[in-house]
Amino acid sequence: MYKNMAIRKCIIFLVLCLFLLTTAFPILGISQSNQTYSNISDPYHYFTYQEMTDLLHDLEDTYSDIMSLESIGVSYEGRDIWMVKLSDNVEDTENEPGVLFMGAHHGNEKPSFEVLIFFIQHMVENYGKENTDDDGDGLVNEDPIDGFDNDGDGLVDEDPSEERVRNVMNNTQIFLIPMVSPDGVEANSRKNCAPNYGPFGFSKEITSYGVNLNRNYDDHWFLYYLFPMKYHLVMNMLDSSFNYRGPYPFSENETISVRDFVETQDISISLSYHSYGEFMIYPWMHTTRPAPDEDLFISIGDNMSKINNYYLYLGGQYIIPRYGGTLGTSENWLYRERGIISYTMELCKERAPSNSAVVYNVCLTHVGVNLYVCERSQTVKSEKSPYESASFFNRF
Repeated sequence: MYKNMAIRKCIIFLVLCLFLLTTAFPILGISQSNQTYSNISDPYHYFTYQEMTDLLHDLEDTYSDIMSLESIGVSYEGRDIWMVKLSDNVEDTENEPGVLFMGAHHGNEKPSFEVLIFFIQHMVENYGKENTDDDGDGLVNEDPIDGFDNDGDGLVDEDPSEERVRNVMNNTQIFLIPMVSPDGVEANSRKNCAPNYGPFGFSKEITSYGVNLNRNYDDHWFLYYLFPMKYHLVMNMLDSSFNYRGPYPFSENETISVRDFVETQDISISLSYHSYGEFMIYPWMHTTRPAPDEDLFISIGDNMSKINNYYLYLGGQYIIPRYGGTLGTSENWLYRERGIISYTMELCKERAPSNSAVVYNVCLTHVGVNLYVCERSQTVKSEKSPYESASFFNRF
């Protein structure tokens, strides 16, 4: 009888160990993100603006040799718009390609900033680490974050490469603006929180609040008036609309801050994160005309798609204008005015998933996407079309 009881106790102990391992490992994997709970089934806790601010200051203090933190502007409600720079010589302006990542143009699209905070932590925490056998199979860095089972063990991306992080940091200047709209994040709002005084700003009284920042960039605003039906002028002009573009281009503190920062940098590629839909777009999504660098856009987009399995909308597949227009978006302005190969990335199948495993997976996957973009930035200038004059770009 005592022998049977001992066997039963051993079985119970083993079952408990297996349970703890299967629940603990996902939590350990999310240690880079903003988890404050002990159960992976709990709803995911997204960063607040203050939590992000505190974390970024702590990381800068700890990793000041490879990370700097700077306010590039102030929102309407007085919040700093933080920009993180990652580089091996972070205080210097090096002759290396620049890459820009942005999140939270829309404050209610929470994964858009979460993936960037996660990426910042991944980069600074792994830069100085020795190459590690993360999956314990005796091999090192054999399954980097690229969406493939490189070692054929049935697992994907389970042995991230520390060497890859170092190579990217040593050869790229990485700029990240996790929350373009900090007021919108705090209000959980698609628009920012600035008061509106009628569609064109002429009213003496406040008529509504908020501008859709991703319609406020100065890119071909005149097309609204030439083709009012195609670009849904009323939806974009009424200040109460969720797509209200503002009284004039760059009317908002947030987009002014992005513009002024970008104009001081030599940036090759940009990703602007949004949610949701699991797809990617690039210029020009307001017309069927191909961009001058169409082949390059497709090449980079296809390779990102291999990592995240998202759909890449090709030139001519301009579905977005049917739902409110894409004039005044960041990717169009960055490409037309600065020649930056720029994308919008729509994350997830819902705007703000509450499932912790879903959020962790999208964060980890886009570490791989971001690393690839940084690596590809090394050759972008040599791959681009020679036709970059303002007169050429303004034909589109």
